[in-house]
Amino acid sequence: MTAVTLVDLTHVRSSHYDTCVKERISEFCASSGNGSPEPVFFIADPESSVGTDRSPSSSLQEMFIGFRDSPQILYKSSLSAALYSFKQAIDKEDISKVKIVTSSRGRGLFQVYQELLFTSAYEFEYSVMFDSLSCECECCPSGQSTADAARELSTFLQHRPALRGDVTVLRSPFISDCFGHGFSTRTGGISYISTLSSLNLFCNPRRKDSRAVVAENLRRLGLQAGFHPKQFNLIKCNHASDVWVMGKPAPDSYDAMVTNQVGVVIAAPGADCMPLLFTDPVAKVIGVAHAGWKGTLMGVAIATVNAMVSEFGSRPEDIVCVIGPSVGPCCFTLEQGSAREFHSIHPDCVRHIDSSRPYVDIRLATRVLLERGGIKPEHMEDIRVPHKADSTLCTSCCPELFFSHVRDGLNFGTQIGFVWIK
Repeated sequence: MTAVTLVDLTHVRSSHYDTCVKERISEFCASSGNGSPEPVFFIADPESSVGTDRSPSSSLQEMFIGFRDSPQILYKSSLSAALYSFKQAIDKEDISKVKIVTSSRGRGLFQVYQELLFTSAYEFEYSVMFDSLSCECECCPSGQSTADAARELSTFLQHRPALRGDVTVLRSPFISDCFGHGFSTRTGGISYISTLSSLNLFCNPRRKDSRAVVAENLRRLGLQAGFHPKQFNLIKCNHASDVWVMGKPAPDSYDAMVTNQVGVVIAAPGADCMPLLFTDPVAKVIGVAHAGWKGTLMGVAIATVNAMVSEFGSRPEDIVCVIGPSVGPCCFTLEQGSAREFHSIHPDCVRHIDSSRPYVDIRLATRVLLERGGIKPEHMEDIRVPHKADSTLCTSCCPELFFSHVRDGLNFGTQIGFVWIK
């Protein structure tokens, strides 16, 4: 099952309402020969006399005879609700190809929602079929604006129930009270695809969590943590060591950022890679970094420290670094050539160095490199989960709390570390 058809029966209320809906069904049935090689969904208005939430009326049900499978009719309170229900249905079957049958005006509206609710992991085709029907010019709506659709969808998503429990924020006692900060876990969001469930905080166009869903997850995290999404800035990762000094022109990609601006939230993603938080309570400067194994070897952590020093007058001995959840040496391996680069940082960073894929400790390597750069050992901490005995906090070993690329493959979710100056 690789494709699905969605037929647009939505229509403004008018004296021609029932006639138009029936004409659309008849037109589609005629074009498909009263049959379809793929599953068919109809989106209808909740007030339509076509049917009820349970089943279409018997007179119109006869029009669907001949379809391979009984079509599914979506009666929802809004187009956002209907399309969200449709997305859930096709995601359950792992379908990514969608054909939408609608009018010219309807196509424009559906394309707005496509941008908001889907990603480029889906393939859309539009078939304009209803322009010649009798009521099209007089009765059919011209469509919502993008802003109207975005507001409607945002309102709908705000009422979706949280999955996997409540939003949980991990905090470090090492960071002074003059800063707000935290590390997210995977609980309390609305993302429903298993490897993205539930508080996924990154929209990748190759995955199936839309930017609207991620924005709602971020809104819920902000409510719990104490920041507004409009203040939020996330690193644009390239797995390198570029640092953006906020206030200067931003590079196309960067794996760290630093600032002394009050109230600005800066954040780094992680899903096995380390989100690093840096705070200087003396100079009131903050930094974040995304450090995977490549960025670690390229020196992204100490590059962040150096930017705090050169741009804002921080002293390395005043800077505190908290290392967020990441994959541990129990689960992370590299090819021997790359592993030997970690071994050269410190032998304890690698286990079984002579094997084809040695186990690597990227957290220890980060600590060693930061200490060489002037950060005091007592000013560094690996974040911990309260009441959890395992202090290694490996993302791959904790599926109930964290996303993991190593564990979940390419369609993985993302947690973040974030900090701001109060």
